[in-house]
Amino acid sequence: MAGAKLVVLYPTPRDSAEFERAYRDEHSPMVTPATFKGMTKFVASRITGAAGGGPAPYARIAELHFPSLEVLQAAASDEPAQRAVAHAISISSGGAPVFLVAEEETRTF
Repeated sequence: MAGAKLVVLYPTPRDSAEFERAYRDEHSPMVTPATFKGMTKFVASRITGAAGGGPAPYARIAELHFPSLEVLQAAASDEPAQRAVAHAISISSGGAPVFLVAEEETRTF
């Protein structure tokens, strides 16, 4: 069975320092297995540049990992998760974040 993840892409904010403060102090602590039932891993990446050297279109990428698509969907429908999603939208001053659902295949080398 393939795992699943929710991927959140945050556009470059108008005020990077304020976004980082809100993300670190307010939002990231909300992303827990108590909020997203069944979540097995949370990866928060701060984008430092684009491969071609130009400006990156996103400031952060968050990945919430789940054992299956069904577990992800059930978690996302719970009220605590809905509050966390609303908070993600509220702190994204560079535009609405992009939410993607993905099935995942992992190979470890």
